[in-house]
Amino acid sequence: MSETKHVLFVCTGNTCRSPMAEGLFRKAVDGRADFKVSSAGVAASKGTTASSETLSVLRKRSAPLEGFRSRPVTEAVLNEATHVFAMTEGHLAALESRFPNHVDKFYLVREFAAADGKRFSKDVPDPIGMGMGAYEEVAKVFEAAIPSIIAYVDSLSSKE
Repeated sequence: MSETKHVLFVCTGNTCRSPMAEGLFRKAVDGRADFKVSSAGVAASKGTTASSETLSVLRKRSAPLEGFRSRPVTEAVLNEATHVFAMTEGHLAALESRFPNHVDKFYLVREFAAADGKRFSKDVPDPIGMGMGAYEEVAKVFEAAIPSIIAYVDSLSSKE
């Protein structure tokens, strides 16, 4: 486990879902030097703060996201990442078509989320404009997925 694993979360604008996933994942791996986590967006502008709702959800869970600024997905960003988790099938398709040499790193977040037998769609819904309840629901998806994502990434690293 000496190799650093760089987990990247990807959504559209890198202001709601992926920064929330980044903050929650960072808290989950706190104290583990073998993990690095970041986020980006397939249609993100550079330098925007995370949404106030995302920051509120993260503060409530003691997972602050200090100094966060949005950024687009680029070849350089993907070169740093060892595992890339997309929010939707659309994001996954965009990544696969724009960056085909990285497809072996791409996954859907929802593939790792299971909550008491509850079936989820393949997409993490976009909460923008839907109120705090929608952001809380997205956080629950991440909280269900993150332990499985960590275990999966750890299992892949132990095989390398």
